[in-house]
Amino acid sequence: MINILVVDDHILIRKGIVLLLESYPDLHIVGEAGDGESAILLANREKPDVVLMDISIPNGLDGFTATQEILKQVERVKVILLTMHNEEVYIQKAVQIGAHGYLLKSSQGGELYEAITAVMKGKKHYHVGLPPEQLEKIFQSTGKAEPSILSVREKEVVRFTILGFTNKEIATKLQISVKTVENHKANIMQKLQLKNKSELIQYGLKNNYLDLHS
Repeated sequence: MINILVVDDHILIRKGIVLLLESYPDLHIVGEAGDGESAILLANREKPDVVLMDISIPNGLDGFTATQEILKQVERVKVILLTMHNEEVYIQKAVQIGAHGYLLKSSQGGELYEAITAVMKGKKHYHVGLPPEQLEKIFQSTGKAEPSILSVREKEVVRFTILGFTNKEIATKLQISVKTVENHKANIMQKLQLKNKSELIQYGLKNNYLDLHS
C-alpha cells in the first residue's frame, strides 16, 4: 500500500485527484492540504510515501518552498509536483530542489499512477513534453545565481510573479497598493533591461528568488 498526501489550494481539483487515486487498490490517501504550511504539518504527522504537490498556492508557502521543507523534514518521502506550467524554467527549479516527479495537470489519470509507482521504485518521473535530450541537459546543468541589483521588496514582487500571482494578489500579500506593485514591476524591468514577463520569470528562477520566504 502506497500512502499519498494531496496538496492543492483548489478544492475541486484536489477532490478530483483524490477520487481518481482512490480507484487504485494499492493507493491510500492519508491526507489533503490546501496550503504549504498545512502540507508540511500533515507530512510530518502522517509520514506519506508520496506527496502530490501543486506549485502555485496563493496563500502562505508556495509549492516549491513546501516541497523543500518536506524533503528536509520527512525521511524517504517522494514529492511529485503537479502543475499547469510546462516552461523549462519551472522544470529547472523542480530539479534544483530535488523533486522526484513533475507532471502536468492536463495528464491522464493513468500517467499520475505511473508517476507514483515510478518514484516509489527510485526513479525520476518528469513528464513535461520536452525531448529526452533537453530534459537530460536540465538534470545535468547547475545554474549559478548572478549578483542582484533589486531591492528586497522588488525580489518579493518577482517571486510572486513567478508563482503566477496577479498584481492584486501580490498587493494583498505585501500589503501595498496595486499601483505600487505596477510601479515595482516597471522599475524591475527597467533595472534588469528585460522585455517581457517570461524573461522576468527566467531571471527570478535562475537567481533563486523562489527561495525567499514570504
